This record gives sequence, structure tokens and C-alpha cells, in this order.
Amino acid sequence: MQIGREEQMAAQAQQGGADGLADSLAKGLEHVMMRAGWPGPVTGLLRLSGGANMQSWRFETGGEAFVLRRAPSAEWVANRQLDMAKEAAVIRCALAGGVPAPEVVAELAPEDDIGLGFIMRCVPGSPDPDNALSSPPALLDEIAAAMAGVHALDPADLPFLPVLEPAAGVEALAAQFAEAGGDRPPIALGLAWLRANLPAPVPLAVLHGDLRIGNIMVEDGRLSALLDWELAHLGDPHEDLAFGCMTVWRFGRLDKRGFGLGQIEDLARAYEAAGGTTFDPPRFRFWLVYRTVWWALSALSMGRGWRSGADRSLERVVVARRAAEQDLDLLLLLEDDAPVAERARPLPPSPPPPPPGEGEPSAAEILTAVSEWLAATVKPHMAAPRERFELAVAQNALGIVRRELAGRPSPHDKALSDAILAGGTTLAEPGLLARLRRRVLDTLAADMPKYPALSEARRIWERTE
Repeated sequence: MQIGREEQMAAQAQQGGADGLADSLAKGLEHVMMRAGWPGPVTGLLRLSGGANMQSWRFETGGEAFVLRRAPSAEWVANRQLDMAKEAAVIRCALAGGVPAPEVVAELAPEDDIGLGFIMRCVPGSPDPDNALSSPPALLDEIAAAMAGVHALDPADLPFLPVLEPAAGVEALAAQFAEAGGDRPPIALGLAWLRANLPAPVPLAVLHGDLRIGNIMVEDGRLSALLDWELAHLGDPHEDLAFGCMTVWRFGRLDKRGFGLGQIEDLARAYEAAGGTTFDPPRFRFWLVYRTVWWALSALSMGRGWRSGADRSLERVVVARRAAEQDLDLLLLLEDDAPVAERARPLPPSPPPPPPGEGEPSAAEILTAVSEWLAATVKPHMAAPRERFELAVAQNALGIVRRELAGRPSPHDKALSDAILAGGTTLAEPGLLARLRRRVLDTLAADMPKYPALSEARRIWERTE
């Protein structure tokens, strides 16, 4: 992974309270790189701003630039199906097979004393979604060709990869839903739909598992590498096709359903032209719903990871609130199953907003004051991209709490979720879709009000009010 131009220009001795960690990493990296044939001091160590699960650190040695991909803790990766060594092996296999991927040059060892991970040579470009989404439409063809290349890899070369088959995958999601409380009705609707629409098995292919805008390196509008292979597995190629088309990974490009760069038909045509399997719309739809449920549950799991102590970063608890985004997306994906009359039914009104404050400042007003102080006083002194990213996360967290205090409806309804999963309640029930729409709109407005699909859903759903 390469950092963007702004990050390259940023100061480098700036990890804000993490100087001790940076010093330890630098010493350990010198040990690793000497073992790999790059002796010399490590300079320019910089924590990159991306990566919801893994840490990425850029550094230089021997006149070349590298990136350390590192687990936040051993506990965080303990239950992963691919450990760091296997992820590195997948990347090596992909590169050897002609897929644009980084070159893995070294792996961390226990004696390095800097955790779990591996080191890659920097590739040109930036993973910034704005960079990719401002690229020419031909980038979609390159992504499709790279995806077809991944799917053409020989599974026998990666015998340790886990297998995802539709029926088993859905039941695994259902178990994860139960573990998370089993009480969010849109997720229950998604699981019920998946159970009723299981596709027939297909020959297993190697999948990237996380192929989307934000996980690709783009330089001057051209694809230079696929990143973040931690979710690689064997499965249906349509899963990779669908994942990057999810609303959340199109970063506001609601009119371009194919990776935010074109239409799904464009993606399918380019994928088939590059040697990919024949595109099957119903199979694509299944995996689009599947991955939307998966991401909702993955977001909720971030909160459990924070509570367990495996990763106590602020980002974890904030990402957990992104499950509300997927509640909305699931309703948008599934509402066509409701009768026409239910789709046209007006939404119930939202609860009235609280009255303006009087007298002493409220808790919400205090949170607003703290956020404004951070922006005015702290942010100007932050040079490191990671620090500025974490400040934005903190301000987002303050906003979530402030809006919850103002009246956030609960997204939880265990009885309704149970009834949906049991088959006794569907979107044909009079008024159910309208109630769920209202609840999802109001919950998302409190949790992630800038989610692009929120304003579009309001435009569609509230037009009959």
C-alpha cells in the first residue's frame, strides 16, 4: 500500500502518544529487513490512516519504500480463518499468477518482538476512494480483469483457504445474528430471504473476499494493485462481483451501481470479456443481499471486539454503529417483495424533536462544545494523517452520542425478528414496511447522518407523506 501525496508531505515524527510504539517498530523492522536482505536504518515510519481491521505502517530503508501490515493484537486475529502467514501466501500466489498485487518481501517472526504481520514493497498510487472514483470508466474494466484473474487462480495452490458455500454461509450468519442479540428486523428479513433463495452450487473459485473501492491502488486512473487479502476464500465468483457493488462501497455514487464507476451491466460485460464466468443476475442478487447482511453483522462485531479488549480503539465502537447503514440497504434491497399497497403506504411520523435548550447547557450542547473545541484548538496542531483521522472519528463519536440524547429510536425488536425468522411475519403484513422504514431512517439519522443513501431513501419513501 502507498500513501497519498498529502500523507507523503506530512511530518513523520508525529504519532501523538505513540512514539514508544513507533520506536519499537522501527527497531524491530530493522531486524526484519536485515534478515530479508535490506540492511540499514528504518526512516520515515508513518502510520497510514486506512485499515479498519489491520494496521498499516509505511517506512523506508535502503532507498526503497515498504509497508508493514500488522495485526492490532494476537487476540484480534485469533479467530480469523487466515492467519497473517496464510494471507501473505495468498498475496504471493496472486502476484505469481499475474494478478496485480503487492510484493511480500518479509514476514515478522516472534524474535522481532513487534507482533504479527508481514512487509510489502510499496506500489504506486493511492487507495483513496476519491482517487479511484474520479478515474476514467476504463478503471472498471481493469478491476473486472483483475477479478477474473483472481478467480482463475488454481485452488490447489492454496489448499488452506476456507470454503464458503451458500447454505452453510447463511446458517453461519444466522448463528452470528443470534450471538449479536438476534433483534434487528432488517437483518432478520435478509436472513429469511437468503434461506428462501439459495442458489445451486457452482465450482469453487479463489475469491479475494474484500474487493472494492478503497481496497485497490490506483495511479493516474489505472489499477496498480489489489490490497487487503485477509478475507480470501473459495466460493462463488458472483460473491466478489457483488461485494464491490454494495451501496456502502460506492461512496455516494448511487447512480453507478457497478463499483461506483459504471453500471452492473458494464462490470458483467468486462468480467466476461476477461475470461470470467457467465454473469447470472439472480445469483448476483443473492450475494448482494448476503454480503449486506454480512457487513451489518461485521459492524456489530466491532463493538464486541472493543468490549472484549481485543482492540480498544475508538474506531471500533464507531464502526459498530454503521450497522444502521446496512439496515437501510437491506430494506432497499428487499422491499420489492412487499405488496404494491405496502410500498405505497405513507410512513408514520417521526417523534417531535426536543425543544430548544434553556437555562444550563444540556449534555448534548456540552458535547457540541467539545467537538467545536477539538476542531478549533486541537486539529490545527495535528500534522499526522492518522491523528487527523482519529480526531474525525472522535468528533463522529461525539455526534452519535449527542444525537442519541436528542432521541434515537431503538433498532432492536427481538419479538419481531423472531417472527420474521420463523416465517410468521413478512413484508406483506399491513404497515410493517412503513414502520421499519421510519425506524431505519430515524436510527440512521442519529448514527450516520452523512450516509449518502439516507437522503435518497428519504426522497423515495417520504414522498407519500
